[in-house]
Amino acid sequence: MNDHSYLGQELALFAQATRWKSYWISRLRPFIRGAVLEVGAGLGTNTFLMHNEEVRQWTCLEPDVAMAGQLSRRAEQAPKECQPRVRTGTISSLSGEEAFDAILYIDVLEHIENDRAELACAARHLRDGGALVVLSPAHPWLFSPFDQAIGHYRRYTKASLADLTPAGLRIEQAFYLDSVGLLASAANRLLLRQSLPDARQLAFWDKILVPLSRMMDPILGCRLGKTTVCVWRNTGTPAGHNQSLASSTT
Repeated sequence: MNDHSYLGQELALFAQATRWKSYWISRLRPFIRGAVLEVGAGLGTNTFLMHNEEVRQWTCLEPDVAMAGQLSRRAEQAPKECQPRVRTGTISSLSGEEAFDAILYIDVLEHIENDRAELACAARHLRDGGALVVLSPAHPWLFSPFDQAIGHYRRYTKASLADLTPAGLRIEQAFYLDSVGLLASAANRLLLRQSLPDARQLAFWDKILVPLSRMMDPILGCRLGKTTVCVWRNTGTPAGHNQSLASSTT
């Protein structure tokens, strides 16, 4: 992230999108297990929702000092079995020995200027067989004042994410979500041009459009949507990460 600080207004607003969060978390849950690193955890809104019984250890990495502080206070109040460790920093601030079974970038990679270098660095901290998961806003043609206002450098397609594949990793899944919501995003981009949706618009999307997308996305084969997801798997080759480092991390 460019200056390790960013607007928080959209985080509080989208925290209310409970149906949307439930939807994408259900799709990503099979990859969220073992030792998990959540990069750009923000206020931890997604952290406690994504945690599940397959998780052994959860580390939140957040570059914004104020947000990391708020997240730390939230973590202290969480049940012990799902308390994350909170660290202030970026992927480059990790020590070489640290390795994880899952590394998550949830609406984060688009905030990072050098996304290719970011994922290459993340891959070096991924255990053999581990999953690198990116969920980001889709389609460059949808880039709007909203994207600019919250510090997005870009939007992605499945192809542009695939082009970022780090050495030693292979794509396991790549798909789109929220096909019906794509229509709302297109309307905002072409007609409303708002920098931030209001609460009424967000509630309509979350309560009406997201459930429709949950029905339509499988029918469309997840080939259409306003959000794109890519999951890479560490193949265990030397270019991925050092097996001895992974085995030394608990």
